[in-house]
Amino acid sequence: MSENRQNQEGLALRNERKGEARKPPEGTAARVAKRAAESPAPTDKLMEEVVEGENLKRAWKRVKANQGSPGVDGMTVFALKDYLDEHWPAIREQLLMGKYEPQPVLRVEIEKLDGGMRKLGIPTVVDRFIQQAVMQVLQSRWDRTFSDSSYGFRPGRSAHQAVARAQQYIAEGFTYVVDLDLEKFFDRVNHDKLMGQIAKRVEDRRLLKLIRAFLNAGVMEGGLVSPSVEGTPQGGPLSPLLSNLVLDELDRELERRGHGFARYADDCNIYVRSERAGQRVMESISNFIVIELKLKVNSEKSAVAKPQERKFLGFSFTGGAKPKRRIAPKARQRFREKVREITRRKKGDSMKQRVEKLRQYLRGWRGYFGYCETPTVLKELDSWVRRRLRCCYWIQWKTGRRRYDALFRLGVSRELAANTAGSNRGPWYLSKSVALRQAMPNAYFDSIGLPRLAASR
Repeated sequence: MSENRQNQEGLALRNERKGEARKPPEGTAARVAKRAAESPAPTDKLMEEVVEGENLKRAWKRVKANQGSPGVDGMTVFALKDYLDEHWPAIREQLLMGKYEPQPVLRVEIEKLDGGMRKLGIPTVVDRFIQQAVMQVLQSRWDRTFSDSSYGFRPGRSAHQAVARAQQYIAEGFTYVVDLDLEKFFDRVNHDKLMGQIAKRVEDRRLLKLIRAFLNAGVMEGGLVSPSVEGTPQGGPLSPLLSNLVLDELDRELERRGHGFARYADDCNIYVRSERAGQRVMESISNFIVIELKLKVNSEKSAVAKPQERKFLGFSFTGGAKPKRRIAPKARQRFREKVREITRRKKGDSMKQRVEKLRQYLRGWRGYFGYCETPTVLKELDSWVRRRLRCCYWIQWKTGRRRYDALFRLGVSRELAANTAGSNRGPWYLSKSVALRQAMPNAYFDSIGLPRLAASR
């Protein structure tokens, strides 16, 4: 117990062998040379690196920071430390002996940004911790070998960088895009093919067995466990890295053919100079994906078109010699739908609670879509959000008397407040009235901490 008391922020990693994990060699060789050297350091003792103390502490901190829902065993992140303090020696021994058996993942569904539902597989927190430790060891070796045109789930890379790369291609005269959509990518990854790719980079049979066990752990849905024969369920720390390994084969093929492209996870845009070239690329690359990767291209969502007509990671582009990043129409539509959902009157939600939820959503949304280069759109959305809130307040006040009192208290003259409160116009119409704009100007929303989307950053 004294060890636990001394290590409140970390794990009490008992019964560990001393020594440092092997580190991949540093170097600044050319990209082609780096990618040719798949795994320059020995890979037959990777499990020792996985269970090395510093690696585990980093994994613990990441899992703790990410939090997340419990898996099939109901254990929360907050209970993980005490559990590992007691059981880690036995788990460690199982890992080193190649005998650890993961539990099934818990199937949950979340709403996708563009409609429909996305299925996630939530591992137990113990399995998430082990996956994170494995991912850190493998990523430190594999990431350097991945394409410069791959941006998803990689340290130091982001969706914004992928969008900027796409913008660069368009500015260079690539006037058509081959927009590829992989149908249910994470659900369709072929396990045997994936393990074959991993085995080219990993010699440690214990680690290969562990990864295969994670892939085959099964899925619990509605209280019943079904086998998982394909796919890498989204929700575990290891899945993003494995997905990049699967699609690295696509990246290499595109580079071999000399194509300019930007890929973020399973979103891949290839840039060409003519529609005819785009159609050829679409056909040949689709065949490669189906035959070589054993995946399926969604023909309904894939297309060859002008970049202005497509979206990439929520952004689109203006036309002309100097294309600018703009927010895609569907992203703007989803924004409005989400704001309506947050501000809609619900039982038990006060206006203060709705504003707080909206504040959090706007901050996150601005952090991503503030990368656009069309500030007029942000200003229009700002104006719409404020009008939406004025409408909500008006509905909440309900009666003419309460509306009059609220307007007068917020600085509106008695005559204007009385005339507005007695109006039989609808809430949305009145939300742009002089009285409500006087009562709740932009400065009012600033005072309650509502972030402006178009504010300078």
